[in-house]
Amino acid sequence: MGNEKEEALSTENAAPTEQNTEPEDATTEEETVVKPEDTKWYVIHSYAGYEKKVEKNLKHRIESMQMQNKIFNVVVPTEEEVELKDGVRRTSEKRIFPGYILVEMSLDEDSWYVVRNTPGVTGFVGSGNKPIPLREEEVNKIIKRMEAEAPKIKVNFKLGQKVRIVEGPFEDFSGVVDEIDLDRARVKVLVNFFGRETPVELDFLQVERI
Repeated sequence: MGNEKEEALSTENAAPTEQNTEPEDATTEEETVVKPEDTKWYVIHSYAGYEKKVEKNLKHRIESMQMQNKIFNVVVPTEEEVELKDGVRRTSEKRIFPGYILVEMSLDEDSWYVVRNTPGVTGFVGSGNKPIPLREEEVNKIIKRMEAEAPKIKVNFKLGQKVRIVEGPFEDFSGVVDEIDLDRARVKVLVNFFGRETPVELDFLQVERI
């Protein structure tokens, strides 16, 4: 009887057994979709101005028709554009290829049918009825353009055109466009100082067309 009591006390005073408090490995993230080897980027036509609506329609069809394992991405290529209008800088989203949408997909009869019969889609870009995929370098070039940090500046003037300087030390002077450097977004304007034409180099957004 005494031995049983001692065993009970020994059990009570023993260090508690360490329990595993780590959460169970419960994967909540969606499984990664494995793209077939023949997955390519294709270009589809739509009515200009309806690209975003077509993109929405197609994404809805992909989901409702369970085509996520064949159609992976739908992209309307856009870029930010800045222009100077009435002395005010305006930023807008510009479609790089109006009337065209990119689709990453594994092309077969089923995926072709889903895309081609989406409201607003007028067809694939290709030869006859055969869609032609974009080359990888073409896709990379478009994506790089979309991801550019600096917005594109819209040029509202051309060579020989008269412009007014709206910013900087030559503000309110007018002159004639002599040179346009699209890569550097710079313009050279011939400004008349004391009867002499002097070239002044400016940023695109420092001048506006008269």
